[in-house]
Amino acid sequence: MKNRRHVLALAGLALTCPILLGTPAPARAAEALPFSDAAFEAAQKAGKPVLVAVSAPWCPICRTQKPILAKLAAEPRFKDLQIFDIDFDSQKDLLRRLNVRMQSTLIAYKGATEVGRSVGETQPEWIEGLVEKTL
Repeated sequence: MKNRRHVLALAGLALTCPILLGTPAPARAAEALPFSDAAFEAAQKAGKPVLVAVSAPWCPICRTQKPILAKLAAEPRFKDLQIFDIDFDSQKDLLRRLNVRMQSTLIAYKGATEVGRSVGETQPEWIEGLVEKTL
């Protein structure tokens, strides 16, 4: 009976830890990257879905958006999504170039084409709708 419990415990552990079964753990969604012209242009040229998130550390709306974006990026259908962060306080040249006037701005691109934009949105389903436009 004692051996049976050990076997069941090990089997349960193996199911929750794929490395024990010799299978790699599932890949995690890419985290948001700091915006760089080179990375942004490369993602656009590759035809990847791209989301630019303009945020500020002091912005409560931005703090609300981040976990929503992280959850969406973890979904298999958004596995290729590239998220680029722009700091509202220190990257004013990019704000002018992208015509951004406020923090908490999200800009969606399908390849090189802008397909949507929102400012101050915190409803998960609306943000999801914007991100879906990138596909």
